[in-house]
Amino acid sequence: MTTPSDEAPSDRRSRKRLATRRAISLAADRLFFERGFENVTVDEIAAAADVGRMTVFNHFPRKEDMFFDRDEEARETLRAALRQRDGGVPPIEALRLLAHQLVRQQTPYLLFSAASQTFIETVENSETLKARARAIRDEIAGELAAALAESAGRPADDPAARLASAMLLATWSVAFIEAHRSFRQHGDTGKAKALFLELTDQGSLGVKASLEGTPYA
Repeated sequence: MTTPSDEAPSDRRSRKRLATRRAISLAADRLFFERGFENVTVDEIAAAADVGRMTVFNHFPRKEDMFFDRDEEARETLRAALRQRDGGVPPIEALRLLAHQLVRQQTPYLLFSAASQTFIETVENSETLKARARAIRDEIAGELAAALAESAGRPADDPAARLASAMLLATWSVAFIEAHRSFRQHGDTGKAKALFLELTDQGSLGVKASLEGTPYA
């Protein structure tokens, strides 16, 4: 699947900007993984990426943004799945199918591997990153609720959309955590993927049952 961050910009300036952003993100990740998030300064990241301090902040307003650099990509993926769904597919089902698609296509933020364990461990060892992860989850909950309401032709503040969003994110969060725990215990990527999808499917059934009678189910 082509994602916004994977598309090659058509003009030279945009290509150069994207290349700089990627270089900063890669340099930051390497340092974060080696030394821990709190033990790395922005100046050290700038030096590792061979750019100035202000260039770093031009691309990433916060240090945390360098770590969660695929955040906006993930949000847009959710929004696009709802915008582009077939009219006969309810929104909750469209998002369940998206989970399968992302795992099948080995989307970077849904990989269960030794490399992804390093990412998870870095978050677990940083109070700053854990706080930002919680904030991102809350932000996505609001955005997903609005996107669900829009996809069903309901008001943006529809309570049923907010309920669906909260339940779906809880499902995905549990599935994500348990799949990583499975990989940590067994070192089996296939088993971790299967568990993620199994839990996503189970949770989606519960959401559908709870939202029966609404346009979301």
